[in-house]
Amino acid sequence: MAEEQRDLWGRLSLMLQAGGGLFTAVTVAVIGFFGSSYLKTKELADTESRERMQAYETNVRIYTELMSKREEAESALRKDMFVSIIQSFLRPGSGSMDEKVLNLELLSYNFHESLNLKPLFVYLEKQVQASTDARKKGYIDRLYTVATEISRKQMLVLESAGAKVDRMIDLGDLKDNPGGLTIEPAKMMLDSIPRTFQLVLLEADTRTKNLRFRLEIRTPLDTAGTVETNSAEFWVGYFDFPMIDNTRLTHDQRCAVVLNAFEDGAADITLSYFPGSYASLKEKPYYSEVVESLMRTNAQMSPRMGKAVGAGE
Repeated sequence: MAEEQRDLWGRLSLMLQAGGGLFTAVTVAVIGFFGSSYLKTKELADTESRERMQAYETNVRIYTELMSKREEAESALRKDMFVSIIQSFLRPGSGSMDEKVLNLELLSYNFHESLNLKPLFVYLEKQVQASTDARKKGYIDRLYTVATEISRKQMLVLESAGAKVDRMIDLGDLKDNPGGLTIEPAKMMLDSIPRTFQLVLLEADTRTKNLRFRLEIRTPLDTAGTVETNSAEFWVGYFDFPMIDNTRLTHDQRCAVVLNAFEDGAADITLSYFPGSYASLKEKPYYSEVVESLMRTNAQMSPRMGKAVGAGE
C-alpha cells in the first residue's frame, strides 16, 4: 500500500514538473503577446496625440494670423475714418451744422475711449448756439443725447470692475447753503482699499448745465486711525466722460463724477470708483504704481500658493 502511494506521488510530481515547464512557456508567450500589443497601442496613441497637438498648434497659428490681419484692417479703417472726420472740422467753412453734428456722433461712438472729445463738444455747442438755424435746439439735444449715451457705455464697463453710488441733488438747496451744499458721503472699497468720498456742490450753471464740486477723499492708512485726506475741485457737465475726466488716486485707482441728468431744478449724478487700468488709453500708470500693484498681487498670491502646496503634501 505504501509503495502504491509513493508511485502515485511520484507520477504527480512528474506531471507537475512537466506542467510547470509548459505553464512557464505559456506565461512567457502571453506576456509577450500582451506586451507587444500594449507597446503598439501606446505607440499608436502617442502618434495620434502628436497629430492632435500638431493640428491644434496649426489651428492656433491660423487663428492668430487671421485675428492679427483683422485687427490691422480694423485699425486702418479706424485711422482713415478718424482722419476724414477730423478734416471735416478743420476745413474752413466746411459742411452744414447737421453734417458737423453727424461727424461728431461718428467720432464719439468710435473713439470715445481713447480721445478727450470734450473740447470738440463744447466748440460745436457754441457754434450751434450762435447759429440762426431753426433746428438748433434739435442739434443741442443730439449733442446731449450722444454725450449721455457715451457716459452710460463707459459706466457699464467701470461698474463691472469697481463701485459706484448715485446721488440726486436738489439745486434749490444750494441757495440756502452759499458756502456749498454737502452731499451725502459715500463709503466704497476696491481691492481691499476702503475710501470715503465727500462731495460738496459749490456752484450750478443752469445755462451750460454744469456743476462745480469740491471732492474730499479720506483713506485709512493703518489700524491706529491714521487717515490720508485728498481734495480736488472741478466742473462736471454732460461732456465729461469718466474714462477720460477722472481724479487719480493712490494705488493706481481713479474716481469720477458723471452727470446723468440736469433738469427741473435737480441734478442726477453718479460717483464711480474704479481701477486705473480701466481709464482711457492716454491715462498711463506711473512706474511706481505698476511696481506697487505687482507687489500687492504677489503678497495676495503667496498665502494661496502656500495653502495649495500644503494641500498637495
